[in-house]
Amino acid sequence: MAHQRIRTGVTVDGFLIGQRIHTGTMAVIWEATHPDIDLPLLMKVPLLAEGTDSAAIVGFEMEQMILPRLSGPHVPRFVAAGNFSVQPYLVEERIPGTSLLPLLDKLPLPFGEVVDIGIRVATALDDLHRQHLVHLDVKPSNIMARPSGEVALIDFGLSRHNDLPDLLAEQFRLPYGTAPYMAPEQILGQRSDPRSDQFALGVLMYFFATGVRPFGDPQRLSGLKRRLWRDPTPPRARRPDCPPWLQEIVLRCLEVNPAWRYPTSAQLAFELGNAAQVKLTVRSERLRRDPFRTVLRRRFSEATTTAVRSATAAPHDAGAPIVLVALDLVGTSEALAEELRTTVAHLLGSLPRARVACLNVLTQGIITPDTTLDDEGRNKHIQRLVELKHWAAPLKLEDGRVTFHVVEAPLPAAAILRYVRANQVDHVVMGARASSARRTLLGSVSGDVAAHAPCTVTVVRSRRRAGADPDDLVDPEPDSKP
Repeated sequence: MAHQRIRTGVTVDGFLIGQRIHTGTMAVIWEATHPDIDLPLLMKVPLLAEGTDSAAIVGFEMEQMILPRLSGPHVPRFVAAGNFSVQPYLVEERIPGTSLLPLLDKLPLPFGEVVDIGIRVATALDDLHRQHLVHLDVKPSNIMARPSGEVALIDFGLSRHNDLPDLLAEQFRLPYGTAPYMAPEQILGQRSDPRSDQFALGVLMYFFATGVRPFGDPQRLSGLKRRLWRDPTPPRARRPDCPPWLQEIVLRCLEVNPAWRYPTSAQLAFELGNAAQVKLTVRSERLRRDPFRTVLRRRFSEATTTAVRSATAAPHDAGAPIVLVALDLVGTSEALAEELRTTVAHLLGSLPRARVACLNVLTQGIITPDTTLDDEGRNKHIQRLVELKHWAAPLKLEDGRVTFHVVEAPLPAAAILRYVRANQVDHVVMGARASSARRTLLGSVSGDVAAHAPCTVTVVRSRRRAGADPDDLVDPEPDSKP
């Protein structure tokens, strides 16, 4: 179904669309009202035009999943969400006031103001962390000041909720975030440590206190990784009147190893509010960056990277396996689709804690990129998501137990295997196409996956005919696990 065009004056599910407030790289923000809701509202609508990054769509999915799970003054109140098959949107409370972004025109700020902002943001982060969320995109434009004095964090498209599957990490290998504020472990692909938000707050306080970003604004991965071995210029070298205790706190937040930062954001907030109790170390005395020889040794040693990874790595839960269903939405008949569902339902009967990940590969041209819209102007990624959800609906799985992934790649088998290895998939279920000249010449996707996957692979074939034995419908491939 084609999505409704959102514009001023249109009513969507009872919400009257007002003026456009902001157009970003991933979504458009509109004013909205509803006759039954006495609350200032915003409607966020994802951009689905030609060339839209698929990560933006996945991020919007994540925000739709995350925001309803959050509560309290440090987040906008969730109101409603629109289905991707009709019109995707997210309606939330419009927080009165402004973000911290306008403060960039006034930098550097007085130290007292920097400390006050740090306390309020750290308090908000502690609240989010207690709700099992890591924000992962803490920056001035995502921090709103309420009239009550509390701050609220907005924009959860890059966030990680511990009770939800991490769709961004599962589908993409590149780190996502805002370059100046990304923690070292975030750059290395670790997205579940609350101390990553401390690092971002440390960057923000450094920037607000000195007027200079501690790590610049790198635009390439190589530039991002420099912060793993190159320390920032100490704040007191830029502003000699910076209190030693404040430099101590800021540099502790900016430690490369998360284990050397504060255990919780609540402790960070306490230290900011109790300067006399801050224990000063060599951090507070520093006036220069580390010598070049130290940086060079750190640069070519694996010790730092290993320490960062080990401090943030989450163990794989063997009791909660992932069952990957690789679906060919173009070449799968209705009979094969039903047989795949039957196979998955049978597996889940013996794996009560398993999660089902439904995956489709949107094939891309190797030389020239394909368009992101179909002939009717619909976003191909969205259409595939809708079809995956339609396939899984009869399984009646609760939220959190089934996820949907559309990956773009030129070679389906390679994309499936990459997902399997990156996410420690325990079992793959996929259909096999009927014999054809193309399959004879090039080989089958299911055959390639079964031959190289480091887990059990079950290939389901459509063989419905009179007198067929039901056991003939499933061909389990050899299990490559020990």
